[in-house]
This record gives sequence, structure tokens and C-alpha cells, in this order.
Amino acid sequence: MRIGVLTGGGDCPGLNAVIRAVVRKGITEYGHEFVGYRNGWRGPLDNLTRPLDVSSVRGILPRGGTILGSSRTNPFKIEGGVEKITANLAEQGVDALVAIGGEDTLGVAAKLYDQGVQVVGVPKTIDNDLNATDYTFGFDTAVNIAMEAIDRLHTTAESHHRCLVVELMGRHAGWIALHAGMAGGANVILLPERQFDVEKVAAYVEKRFETEYSPIVVVAEGATPLTGQMVLQNQERDAFGHVRLGGIGQWLAEQVEERTGKESRTVVLGHIQRGGTPTAFDRVLATRFGLQAIDAVHDGDWGKMVALRGTDIVRAPLSEATAELKTVPIERYAEAEVFFG
Repeated sequence: MRIGVLTGGGDCPGLNAVIRAVVRKGITEYGHEFVGYRNGWRGPLDNLTRPLDVSSVRGILPRGGTILGSSRTNPFKIEGGVEKITANLAEQGVDALVAIGGEDTLGVAAKLYDQGVQVVGVPKTIDNDLNATDYTFGFDTAVNIAMEAIDRLHTTAESHHRCLVVELMGRHAGWIALHAGMAGGANVILLPERQFDVEKVAAYVEKRFETEYSPIVVVAEGATPLTGQMVLQNQERDAFGHVRLGGIGQWLAEQVEERTGKESRTVVLGHIQRGGTPTAFDRVLATRFGLQAIDAVHDGDWGKMVALRGTDIVRAPLSEATAELKTVPIERYAEAEVFFG
């Protein structure tokens, strides 16, 4: 078969490991041919391709980002987009697609499958919010980057007797904030799944200042106070209807300083969480996903996504993976609350 490979949505460490595994096993064991589609769904829309062979994937395992490029293109928002994709696949002689991405990218893949495109999905998101899989690659790397930042911030906060508010990624799910906050010894962790009381946060900060240590508050970008007002950079929406978040950290630091009289500063990690070399866990998980994805393609098991269940890689329907987000359950947040203040 001639197989197309694309990466969509936000980049993350581990994407190249998937591409490498898909191509290496697909060529050496099955004799398939590959074409790389550049820049997410924009690739099959506009026939943006690059060669993918064994030589082109050598040395990419430790590299962050994606050699194929990415975008947030949504072909279902473009007039005639689906028809263009199917026509271009036929023109290129592409029999099937391996789509590597998160909720939005795999949501498109699921819809294309319903319209007859032979597709297999690979779950990717640093937010770890995809249903049907225990973990997605990219998440472990993002958590470790955030944890290291929090570790460093403890010492400077204590030196200057400041409260430091660390804003992390997490639009609808607070997995990064939860794991990084717990691993980094944060004094308060605020998630999108649970609205927070600013007065209570200020009380936790005051309590921490009664010790010789200074407070670290970790907040996911999608967290909201009890008023329910989400902090936005602007009102513009991308092709999948998402607004651009950012600013909750600065807003919260100002509120804490106003209520406590203690100097408060904000650190926004932003895209630093997405960049750099993947951890060993993410390299191995991404590689296993790639190997199992090409097996699914070879088996003709279309409309499926590879997923991690315990320590096993299984196949799950794309519809199941994209039906709803996997958010932090209340009992997991309760574990973190033990250490607040």
C-alpha cells in the first residue's frame, strides 16, 4: 500500500518517534510505501507532500516537534474541503492515512472515516485529555519541564519572600497542572475542572507565608474563579472554535497581592512545555504507538486509534476517543488538596 502520514494540531515531543516507527516497520516488514503530508490537514487539502523513507527518518527519535510540520486546519470548515482531500488522495495513489494528533485532528479523522477514507489514528496531546487511552505521548515531557521550572521557582520565591503564580497549559483538562504541581510541591493547584475561590487561595498563601517557605500557586490556563469568567487574550477563534487562553496567572497574582499585601509574580511557561527533546517514557510510548498503528493499517483495521491501557497497546474506535474529553476526576484533585497551604 501507499500510505500517507500527517501530524496535526499543536506540536509536542514524540511526534517524530511515531513517524520513525511507522515508516521503519511499514517499509522493512511490510513493504509499504509512504508519503508525508506537510502541515496537518493542510497537506492532503493542498497536496503538500514530502518523501518519507527509511533514510528520511534516521536520527529523528530525540528531536522535538515534527519533521512534517503541523497546523490547526479543519477541512470541514473549508468549502469542498473533504472532496478535495479524497480527490488528492486518489491522485497521489494514497490508499490510507495515519493521522497523528489530538482531539481536533482525530475528530477530523473520525469524520473522514465515516465518509469512506481509510484512516488509523495515533493519540497525541500534552494535555493528556484524549479519551480511550491512559496516557498520550508528550504529556510526560510537558510535566517534567513544568516540574523542573517549579523546582527552580521555589528557591527564588523563598529568597525574595514572594508568591509565585505559575500558569501552565490546560484548556479544559488540568492533567499537566495536577501532575506538575504535585511533583513540584506546589502549595495550591487550580484546574479547569473545578472553579476556585480567590479568597481561599489568598488564605492558603497567607498560611504558607507563616512558615519559612514561600508559596507556589500552579494554575492551568483554563481555570476559572467562582465568578465563572475565563481570562482570554482575545475573542478570536481558531478553525476548531477554540478561543486563545492566557492571562489567568497574571490576574490571579494581582488578586493575591491585593488581598495579602505580599508581593506576587507570574511565570507563564507557555510553549516551553511543548518544546525540546522527549523524555524516555514519551519516546518509548510514541514508538510503540507507531509500531501498532502500522500493524492496524496492514490489517485494514480502519477507523481505529491505538491506545495505552495499563501497559498494553490496544485499538479503540476513533469515535470513542473523540466523543468526550478525559478530565481530572474529583478524587484525583482531592489527593492534591491534602498538601494545599
